[in-house]
Amino acid sequence: MSGEQIKKKKVKVIKIDPSKCTGCRSCELICSASHATPKYGSTNPAKARIRVMFKPLENIYLPVMAGEYTPAECPGRYSIIIDGQEYGECAFCRASCPSRDLFKEPDSGLPLKCDLCESDPTLEKPLCVQWCYHEALTYEEREEEVTEEVKLDQMEVALESLVDRYGLEKIVEGIARMASKG
Repeated sequence: MSGEQIKKKKVKVIKIDPSKCTGCRSCELICSASHATPKYGSTNPAKARIRVMFKPLENIYLPVMAGEYTPAECPGRYSIIIDGQEYGECAFCRASCPSRDLFKEPDSGLPLKCDLCESDPTLEKPLCVQWCYHEALTYEEREEEVTEEVKLDQMEVALESLVDRYGLEKIVEGIARMASKG
């Protein structure tokens, strides 16, 4: 048994403006350094949770953050045509999955995912945003209303079941009788 509850949730977003990206890859370097062991002990862009892709036809650099890991390949292979050019479905996906090597740790093959530089103490902005001198990456926190499922505890489930079976009046009468006996 469950219900729904509307809550405010803080949403953290890194916005990308490809028109400002120069392809300097400083975001990749600082990301890999902050996830190195020891922290800042080395840099390896292949271990970064952000990658700068170059789209030669548009002549733009596009920073892409690692998304969720998907344990299975996508069941479909769609093609999308934009301005006469055909793109595979994977061209717009930022997930690590079994069908490609993007966003996998090069030594272990484990999937990588952007964690927005969650650390203790908390950073004001993720490091890739702080190191983006051309402001192609910007950070935003905002509150959004989200609907969350609220699960009832065991006692509420039991009471709901009793009310369904005997009716609310009989349950209230029974509780009142029990309370009067002490």
